[in-house]
Amino acid sequence: MITKRSLDKISKIFSKILPIYWAFLTYMLLKPGEENHEYWFMFSGIDKVLHLSIFAALGFSFIAAFPKIKFSYFFQIILLYAFLTEILQEEMGLGRSMETLDIVADTIGCLLGYYTYKLLIKRFF
Repeated sequence: MITKRSLDKISKIFSKILPIYWAFLTYMLLKPGEENHEYWFMFSGIDKVLHLSIFAALGFSFIAAFPKIKFSYFFQIILLYAFLTEILQEEMGLGRSMETLDIVADTIGCLLGYYTYKLLIKRFF
């Protein structure tokens, strides 16, 4: 059973993890593009799966670090970040491009992270 004290500890841990993850994510999203090599695990939609996954982790970490934030603020912050990184990918001219489907995957991912956290808290609290 999770107590309020446990939730505070979880929040404290994620408030330390979040900035590190967010900085790493920003670097990975904005670093110069590289030509993809064909590996056994590559498939045509892997980019969208990766966007969904990394934003699910971001959404989970964000809501775990700030569990009392209003959903509308949470959603606006994450979506603004998704749009900003896509715009910067296009404008920086480093071999990356802005893709609308990336933003869709980012949005779905952040919502998955948010609701996964809420589900886990509801189940164990």
